[in-house]
Amino acid sequence: MQNKIIIVGKRSFIGTNLYDYLKKKNKVSIISYYNFKKKKNFSQISHIINCTITPKYLKNKYSSKFDLDYLISKKVKNLKKCKFVFLSSRKIYKPKSNILENGELQLNDNYSRNKYITEKKLIKNLKNRVLILRISNLVGLRKINKDVNKRLHKTFVDYFIEEINRGIIFDNKKIYKDFLPINTFCKIVFLLIKKNKSGIFNVSIGKKIYLKKIIEWLNYYNPYNYKIMKISEINSKKINRDSFFLNNKKLTNNINIRINLKDLKKECLGISKKLFYEKK
Repeated sequence: MQNKIIIVGKRSFIGTNLYDYLKKKNKVSIISYYNFKKKKNFSQISHIINCTITPKYLKNKYSSKFDLDYLISKKVKNLKKCKFVFLSSRKIYKPKSNILENGELQLNDNYSRNKYITEKKLIKNLKNRVLILRISNLVGLRKINKDVNKRLHKTFVDYFIEEINRGIIFDNKKIYKDFLPINTFCKIVFLLIKKNKSGIFNVSIGKKIYLKKIIEWLNYYNPYNYKIMKISEINSKKINRDSFFLNNKKLTNNINIRINLKDLKKECLGISKKLFYEKK
């Protein structure tokens, strides 16, 4: 039977990309949180995915009244055949290489603490009807362009665009992170829903991606001059301590997917072409 999915977050980066991907494969609708609250008919809904967030949840100490995921889950609890997909974050982990789902935590800001609190509340509230995705850095272009200063979440690509518009590229030396193309992320969500999975999964490429390399791909079609800015040795060491990548074996074993570096390179080159070549 085809799944019927509701995505909450009509203008979000993840929500709009997920909607475009899933509408080719599922019955899916995308609505704002305001309209979700007013919605009364949830018949035959199989999954609800929340892609929206409030500024107070991002910046302040935890309060359930600002936790939209928890508030949505209270509705889901009464829908016995419905599962909730929670978009958590890799930021809850202590940065290091090859982090497993039971890896050491480092909840050193309100955002990471709040995400972890929400995870616990959802598991208690929904038990085996919650799918928790601890997501690495997603790479892609936004479907809806709005003022960058009004965005609650900025992606790596957002920061790259800001810096390149100022004619700057930072020399990131040997700093590495874990990145995932937005289209691959959408495919992963589709497969997890299709296989009716629940529990906690790292969602990542599962490899070291050096910032130098990803910036090289994003800048591939740039015909303009830019200045390479050196990072001080002190700042470089400090940033390098935040280098990480996630272990994605649990994910790939459960949905039988191969996540390739070639897909990330292709996504980055496509972004570069749209930013520089097609704009000329």
